[in-house]
Amino acid sequence: MERQFTEGEGREPEHTHQATVHSHDHYHVTHHHQKGLTEGFEHRVYWHTHEHNHSPITHSHDYPHQDEVQEHAKEAHVHDHNAPSHSHD
Repeated sequence: MERQFTEGEGREPEHTHQATVHSHDHYHVTHHHQKGLTEGFEHRVYWHTHEHNHSPITHSHDYPHQDEVQEHAKEAHVHDHNAPSHSHD
């Protein structure tokens, strides 16, 4: 895996999350073109639960670390639904 780092640091200093496999509701967002809407697209959200993985990540952000942990399940996730708990390199 290539070394990850942040060039700038937010209010929360650079930190690393180790790889993990877990289950929780996670969300997918699609864009549907709508004539007449100023933005042109409508967001449609759906969710489901199954075991899935997260690869290691090093990052920084401006919101508190506690929010990151508590609100993780509210984030949209992308993964391979044929093998959601495995990374494909």
